[in-house]
Amino acid sequence: MTRKIFLLALVLSAVLSAAGLPPARSGPTRAINTDKSGPPIPATPAVESAHPAAIPLWADGAPGSEARKNEPEEVSWRQEPDIVFPVVSNIHNPSLTPFLPAKNKATGCAVIIAPGGGHMQHTIDREGYDLARWFADHGIAAFVLKYRLARDGSTPAGSPQPYTIDRDAAADGARSIRLVRARAAEWGVKPDRIGILGFSAGGEVALLAAARHDAGKADATDPVERQSSRPDFFAPIYSGGLNRSDFTWSKTATPPAFLACAYDDRMPEQLAAFFTTLRQAGVNAELHIYSSGGHGFGIRADRPDLPVSTWHVRFAEWLGERGFLKK
Repeated sequence: MTRKIFLLALVLSAVLSAAGLPPARSGPTRAINTDKSGPPIPATPAVESAHPAAIPLWADGAPGSEARKNEPEEVSWRQEPDIVFPVVSNIHNPSLTPFLPAKNKATGCAVIIAPGGGHMQHTIDREGYDLARWFADHGIAAFVLKYRLARDGSTPAGSPQPYTIDRDAAADGARSIRLVRARAAEWGVKPDRIGILGFSAGGEVALLAAARHDAGKADATDPVERQSSRPDFFAPIYSGGLNRSDFTWSKTATPPAFLACAYDDRMPEQLAAFFTTLRQAGVNAELHIYSSGGHGFGIRADRPDLPVSTWHVRFAEWLGERGFLKK
């Protein structure tokens, strides 16, 4: 098994190098956010699951991060009471990883997925690649966003964090929407069917994208910057940032929203209040609060008996009802 993981890491390094991104690094047993009551941390290095080549959001590096764009990302183990999984940190060259559906399945809809992780790391598989594969299998183009982390777990203790949520993570979210819209024809996407879905901390990135968008700069030398950053829909899933009071929502400016969380999480009151706020503003929204599932349920095939495990099916149904999946 160790040899298989090592070979997979080599393949992923080659793919990343071909895409112009440095290969991820992983210590033999590096772990963060450990919970000793959880399953044992594997002795093998943490690696991301196999995925397509990532595309940098900015060809020459993100604004303010150009000097660090060649630093490798770091993959570590995270240990929780019932699961151990890989997480990614040290993000200095934000990117999108595309999962495109077969042409005969494509609906023209695209979802940008912002993984969670407390702005410390990205829960890259079950809140990223796993969901993206499911979307692509169901005709929806998916793009996993690695945004810059305001509390990056790879930043040495005592060192200042180089990024903020409102400046850098928000810029990455907006840029991801512009990039997909700029390359919509190439990827078989309709430019008016591009939304953003975020988990936990990634939900805050989705909120920022929905609240603070612009029409683009018609005279920009960068063609991507000419595109609108407004998502056509957004989906904060057990989202962070719901208590913020600096967002404005309106029927004319805010896209429709899909909201979901579990009752045994800390989010129900916040998400229900946000649903009410959207409704009072005239923004169409759908809310699901599942009886159990906790925080961070993402996509977990190991709990098929829980209704929350099919929340993404409800999301796809909502997209269909809204007309985003019409061929």
